[in-house]
Amino acid sequence: MNKKNLAIWMSVATLAVIVGMILAALPAGAQENEGFVHGIRLTVDGEDYYLAGPPEGPNGESDLPGHYWTQLTPTELLGLHYNTGPGGAAQWWSSDAPDGELLYVVNAVIDTWTPQKAAWYASQGFVHYHELASAEDGSLHPDKVVWLRHIAVSSFTLDGGPHPELAYEATPGLNLNFIPNGMMPYVPDAEGDDA
Repeated sequence: MNKKNLAIWMSVATLAVIVGMILAALPAGAQENEGFVHGIRLTVDGEDYYLAGPPEGPNGESDLPGHYWTQLTPTELLGLHYNTGPGGAAQWWSSDAPDGELLYVVNAVIDTWTPQKAAWYASQGFVHYHELASAEDGSLHPDKVVWLRHIAVSSFTLDGGPHPELAYEATPGLNLNFIPNGMMPYVPDAEGDDA
């Protein structure tokens, strides 16, 4: 990693921690009043998609457990990742962080998966991708995914979620250990990764 990329990572991580601390001070449920929604509908290539996951949005939209999103541009989102699981399961992501606590600020980019892009995104801290599920029939997008960069706002153990076998000690700032599937080829007819 060169010094310029390191400086960018440090700036992004610092900003995310500050934003996370401010958002963590909001009362429960305030994220929806601040423009963040659970079960966000995204238009990709002229069709509507959700982030693949349980049908937990306000009207049954699928999404990742504990995640709330706001769309910044047609291909970029900002997310808030809370310690809440499917159906409101308590402390689903972390056993030592309080239930419902903000764990991460998440940067998200909608793009294709190729080996070259996977390497480039990894170099920028986007080590995890997630599938897009069609709002019409639940099928996965044929070639696009959502690349995710997780920036922890505090220290905690990530020891739950869909992959407890990938547990690690999260510290404030950019976390490169969050379910690092980015180098695994995207195969849209395979079952989703559940997070």
